[in-house]
Parts: sequence; structure tokens; C-alpha cells
Amino acid sequence: MGELDLEQALAAACRGEEWGVNLLFRALQPQLLRYLGQHAPRREQDLASETWLAVAERLASFEGSLSDFRALVFTIARRRLVDHYRQEGRRLRPLPMEQEAEVADPEQGPEGVVEVLSAREAVAALVGSLPPAQAEVLLLRVVADLGVEEVAAVMGRSAAAVRVLQHRALRQLAKRFAGEGVTK
Repeated sequence: MGELDLEQALAAACRGEEWGVNLLFRALQPQLLRYLGQHAPRREQDLASETWLAVAERLASFEGSLSDFRALVFTIARRRLVDHYRQEGRRLRPLPMEQEAEVADPEQGPEGVVEVLSAREAVAALVGSLPPAQAEVLLLRVVADLGVEEVAAVMGRSAAAVRVLQHRALRQLAKRFAGEGVTK
């Protein structure tokens, strides 16, 4: 589905036409779930539902481009995450007993690592070593597939600041993985 189709779907959704809402949902939901899943695993479905409810409330009065709409969706999702973190901070959680982490055996080679790490865990391992703002930029740019301007709108920063954060994050990851060869 192309950008033009989504622009038309957005216009229809703003007019209250169900097909437009459905098309936007199908286009953005996978990215939204990946983004939310990186921040709140096992809660991404609930948070996505809350996000879409908030989007639905604003849809009739929305004015802007598809890019503006995507920024709105991920801004709302980010706010839902903040609310989620606040609620989690207030809850008492039992301390886990011994928790064994599954670790790949280096002797098994790349296949062993692939078996142990899921895509979600791999992304979490990559961005987990970054400062929060840099990790957020990479998640929004790569996982949510947002453009620089959209990320800037979501994070409340300038496009230049987003580019700098992305550059620093990529440079830090490159340093971290320098010397580790990539095999086919």
C-alpha cells in the first residue's frame, strides 16, 4: 500500500469513513506493536489499544499530512508508555527467585546465537547499551519506521537534534561491534 493510498485513507478516516480507519490501522499497527513491544513486552497489545482509542478521539478534528498523523500516533503511544511506567513504579513486585538466562554457547557459532536470541531480544540488546534518548531515536527510526521529522515531532526535539542523536547512537554501536566480523 502506497503513501497516496494512505493519504486518501487518512482523509476518509477524518471524515468518519470506516475503510480509511481500517487501512490506517493495518498499515501502522505492526510498527506500533514493535515499538511498544521494545518498551513494554507483554503489554504492547494493551498499550496499542489505548493508543488507538486516543487516536480515534482526535481523528475527527485532525488536520495534517500522513507524516503528521504518524507522528501523532507515536506521540500518543509514547505518552501511554510513560503512563505505564508510572503505574508499574507504584506496584509492588515480588522479587524473582533464581532466574536463569539462556546464553548462547560461543562454540556453536552464529546458528547458536540465532536460536537463543529472538528479534526482540536482539533489538533490546542493541539499544540497551545506549543512552535513553539515543535508544528512543533508533527505535522510532528503525522499528517504527518513522522519518526524522516525525521522530522530532514525537520526541519534542528539532530534526537536527534527532539526526545528532541517531548519528551518536550508530557511532556508539559501530564502536561496540568493531572487530566482530559479520559472516554469511
